[in-house]
Amino acid sequence: MLKGLDPLLTTDLLYALAQMGHGDTVAIVDRNFPAHSVNDRVIRLDGTDVVSAGRAVLGLLPLDTFIPEPVARMGVVGDATAEPPVQTDFIAAAEEASGRPVAVEAVERHAFYARARSAFAVVITGEDRPYGCFLLTKGVLPEFSPER
Repeated sequence: MLKGLDPLLTTDLLYALAQMGHGDTVAIVDRNFPAHSVNDRVIRLDGTDVVSAGRAVLGLLPLDTFIPEPVARMGVVGDATAEPPVQTDFIAAAEEASGRPVAVEAVERHAFYARARSAFAVVITGEDRPYGCFLLTKGVLPEFSPER
């Protein structure tokens, strides 16, 4: 047992996040996403929603600052500009965890599947709201400074 860690962070999830390097991507998706069809490394968080899983992951994972859009969301089929409430909630959690506004890219459904194929891991949640699917690109920790 470790203190200070969100209990949603399973040992498998912690291990995957620790193995990831700068520029690697993790997908956090809803229960409808074909996770096992697109990626061999699937981490199940069936008992939680995508926003809670995102908060837990983003409590440890720095978002990439070297790319314009470190977060990607699955675009709504037929209306790529639409942002369902699940996406609004997730983006707000990402900005809260990052302490800054975060640019988000809308990715067409099949292009999202293709990007999830190359993700380091896919975290599938029990989220029942559609379009609760996100890609997070890992950044680097701020440079260590003795003054900090």
